[in-house]
Amino acid sequence: MPQTERGPSGSETVRARVHIGGRVQGVYFRASASREASSRGLAGWVRNTAQGVEAVFEGPAAAVESAIAWCHEGPPHAVVESVEVRWEAPGGLQGFRIRH
Repeated sequence: MPQTERGPSGSETVRARVHIGGRVQGVYFRASASREASSRGLAGWVRNTAQGVEAVFEGPAAAVESAIAWCHEGPPHAVVESVEVRWEAPGGLQGFRIRH
């Protein structure tokens, strides 16, 4: 169950750390995830790891859940084999960036 905080507008803010496995590197997954997160008004980051891709999404619960749902498909050439979600306490992140 996600931990929530009340934002300035009264909406609940949640944070999810997502690990995506499969053929998710070299297919523009990070760039696509950044675009998807930004279009949903989310803060956080995305990076490649030895096991795949890791992302942190922070913002309104519905938007975070929508970004997680997108991770199950990814961009057109991705082959997503696993998506693991861990809910964390929101950290007040601003903006979304690609980590290297």
